[in-house]
Amino acid sequence: MRDLRIVFMGTPDFAVAVLQKLVEEGKNIVGVITSPDKPSGRGRKVRRSPVKEYALSQNLHLLQPNNLKNVEFLEELKYLNANLQIIVAFRMLPKIVWGMPKYGTFNLHASLLPQYRGAAPINWVLINGESITGVTTFFIDEKIDTGETILKKKVDIATNDTAGSLHDTLVLLGRELVLETILLIEQNKVITFKQPQVNDLKEAPKLNSENTKIIWNQSVQIIYNFIRGLNPYPTAWSILYNNKDKIKVKIYDCTIEINKHPHRSGTIFTTKKELKIAATNGYIYIKVMQLPGKQKMEVKSLLNGYSFSKDAKML
Repeated sequence: MRDLRIVFMGTPDFAVAVLQKLVEEGKNIVGVITSPDKPSGRGRKVRRSPVKEYALSQNLHLLQPNNLKNVEFLEELKYLNANLQIIVAFRMLPKIVWGMPKYGTFNLHASLLPQYRGAAPINWVLINGESITGVTTFFIDEKIDTGETILKKKVDIATNDTAGSLHDTLVLLGRELVLETILLIEQNKVITFKQPQVNDLKEAPKLNSENTKIIWNQSVQIIYNFIRGLNPYPTAWSILYNNKDKIKVKIYDCTIEINKHPHRSGTIFTTKKELKIAATNGYIYIKVMQLPGKQKMEVKSLLNGYSFSKDAKML
């Protein structure tokens, strides 16, 4: 058995769950690398990454480089004398970093590679209405998510899965896959596979304000998948035109009704308990929505204190 000295790199909660499992299993974590503290939210309060919070709680050696090519950082990394690096939801590494350890640097990716390479695979498999996804471990190379794969695990996607629920499923699957991959490396039994060339290659680009806006003249099924694929984060949004005002609202949850109708897409209909919006082939029933400066609310509660004009619509 190889004696492994592991450096772990990651930032969000997804990475924490994997790191925690490695610590619980007694793996020799000689260093943890995460993103620098940065201001966030309305108050611009400086926040630590979830990985940093966990690393500090376990007294793990922590590095937070601004620049992964910085000479001082590289010297510190070499000093740790790691022979394996594990990456979970971190940024792209320069070759001088991923090529450093003797047994390589492997990444856990939350999709079945080569499909859904990129920053947001969990969201995009749902947005695109996939029925199966999974996790993959692979050795890092010069490009993003293109290295030779080690192991994969598949999982079915439920029709009511959200990005939140699928995240939790893939975390459990992923940390077990990381442990299996480590065992293969310890036993020197790794067999890798080149990623196949795929004609219908689907990407998972970073989410931003432009690609998270709801387009109401699409089918209700497409809109439903879009909303659940962005729930709870970063959340689908729309411009609400109401009482001659235009405001940005976030939509977290909905159900759908397939029904031919004569109404223009985006037209809003309300009762005391329901808020529905016309789409191409039916209606979207909003269940949870958030107005600017307010907490997200169940629609029944929102309708008790907020009124929609007769010409209200989603743009």
